[in-house]
Amino acid sequence: MAETDTARSPREHTGAGRRRSPTTVLTAGGLLFVFATALIGPWVAPHAPTEQVGMPFEAPDGTHLLGTDVLGRDVLSRVLHGGRVIVVSSVCATIATSLIGIVVGLWAGLGDGRFREAVVRAVDVLAAVPALLLMLVLAAGYPASDTAVVAAVALTTLPFSVRVVRAAARRLAGRGYIEAALARGDGTLHLLRYDVLPNLAGPLAADAGIRLVAGVHLTATAGFLGLGRGAPEANWGRMVQENLPGAKLTTAPFLAPTVLLVVFAVSAGVLADRLAESWGSDA
Repeated sequence: MAETDTARSPREHTGAGRRRSPTTVLTAGGLLFVFATALIGPWVAPHAPTEQVGMPFEAPDGTHLLGTDVLGRDVLSRVLHGGRVIVVSSVCATIATSLIGIVVGLWAGLGDGRFREAVVRAVDVLAAVPALLLMLVLAAGYPASDTAVVAAVALTTLPFSVRVVRAAARRLAGRGYIEAALARGDGTLHLLRYDVLPNLAGPLAADAGIRLVAGVHLTATAGFLGLGRGAPEANWGRMVQENLPGAKLTTAPFLAPTVLLVVFAVSAGVLADRLAESWGSDA
């Protein structure tokens, strides 16, 4: 049985023994920095996020490293407090989307039948609903709820994840070793563990990265629009909207959260691509 298992799925681990490229190290460092800022930031912030410490739109100085915002609050403190909701919401939405997408996509891609096709078509209906409209509807029903934002992001990105996984599973289903495993009568869990999931690791990683980038964009947009927990709670998306009127006086209040959002999204996307390439794929 051991020989059968080792020969059954010709996986190619193209990244084995390969040195990490500077791009991978840089993007991993950027992602780690954003996570550390968001999760540890509230513990090291010099001021409370709602504390008024000066006049509005003061330029950065030795006392306030990033200056003050539209209400005279310390920008550095609000940046350190405002990332947690973005990071946690994006990651939670990505996990939910990826798990459901994998289950439904594999179920639909590894089998045939009208019912499976009908389920996929029903999921596709969600893709026709604009993301902002869905967020606004859920926000109206559950005001000041970050959970509603997470649900809206997950529902918006789910159809695309299902389609990606389904397409990859369909390509894999036609391979000889999958047909041989089915002919031997291997159970579903055994087939998934040894033949399917190892060969879909690359596409699944890339898809999760895309969903995370989409989650960052949508949660930041929700904050920009004032959805979820509202003011005076700090939120990187809301900080951009609040401080744009003072752009001619000082750029730090809206530029700092913007840079962190860009670093988060770009690092997540690039790192997911690198992981997909290093794991390889037979699909």
